Amino acid sequence: MDELALARRTALPDPLRILVEAYPRIGWEAHPNFTALTRFWLDRHLGFRRMQTMLSAETTAFLARDRDPRDYGRGLLRVAGMFLSDLHGHHTIEDQHYFPLLKSLDPRLATGFDLLDADHDALEAAMHALAEAANAVLGAVHEGKPAEAAAAGLDAELAAFARLLDRHLVDEEELVVPVILDHPEAGLG
Repeated sequence: MDELALARRTALPDPLRILVEAYPRIGWEAHPNFTALTRFWLDRHLGFRRMQTMLSAETTAFLARDRDPRDYGRGLLRVAGMFLSDLHGHHTIEDQHYFPLLKSLDPRLATGFDLLDADHDALEAAMHALAEAANAVLGAVHEGKPAEAAAAGLDAELAAFARLLDRHLVDEEELVVPVILDHPEAGLG
């Protein structure tokens, strides 16, 4: 399973791609079993991607001296707090409710849902590092000290996290949505 670890994985292995091949991404929204709940879930993922991008862009702008430290700090506090809190809540709901249900609908993909659950553990550790890096910036800003070194550390954490998050979200979408489309009886569409 080490080769499938989130930090090493570049795609889902072929045995876990059986349904995404039957239900390619390009046809999801047109499928009759694609409904508001699936759209909401994908929109949550899009929101996470946007917050990640916003945090990276604002940190880059701060490092380029295009942002006032206090303004940057206020935005960082608000967006990073929401980003990390929402991600944690989203993962908790998936692990406790949706993944067990989806796993039961298509046992061929059980290892895929176990993989996604393990991803959440890896992401939680990375989220903790991201929070520590953001707190270092916020502490420096709050104390009126130079925050550039801390922001550079945060920038590096954001870049590393972006790769993990994107890999996880793509893989999760390619497992979850096809199962939902294939099993309308579950009422998850």
